[in-house]
Amino acid sequence: MNSIHTFTVEGIDGKAIRFADYKGKKILVVNVASACGYTPQYAQLQELSMEFQDHLVVVGIPCNDFGGQEPGDNEQIQAFCSVRYGVTFPLSTKLTIKGPNKHPLYSWLTSKAENGVLDADVRWNFTKFLLDENGCLLQAFPSSVSPLDEDILNLVTP
Repeated sequence: MNSIHTFTVEGIDGKAIRFADYKGKKILVVNVASACGYTPQYAQLQELSMEFQDHLVVVGIPCNDFGGQEPGDNEQIQAFCSVRYGVTFPLSTKLTIKGPNKHPLYSWLTSKAENGVLDADVRWNFTKFLLDENGCLLQAFPSSVSPLDEDILNLVTP
């Protein structure tokens, strides 16, 4: 299983996010949180999403695994993202992305044995995983890398 297209997660709005629906586009998966020092990256993620909407889908994965920085429920998270940052890209429900209850999507993203490309460690909120048009992992970026960093832009620009 070397494609993210086999995964589906529950959307924050209750509708399924089927990664197979994004075949033909690059996908940037980002674990997000509302009370993190990196939270302002929501604005950059939204900008990236709008700028490259024909070629890229940003998918935010709220998670409370790092410092309890996403304590809200789905409605609170969605309202915060919408009002504060104008987020229109898909958001999932809150997922566990580390530890023994790690969601299978993150097991795949972080394990070379599963994704066929690289082992990655999610050390904090706003870690980014970029996938190609076929759903294959291209690269992982740590929290400190801006969504508008040249390395990301070079990979998402058609």
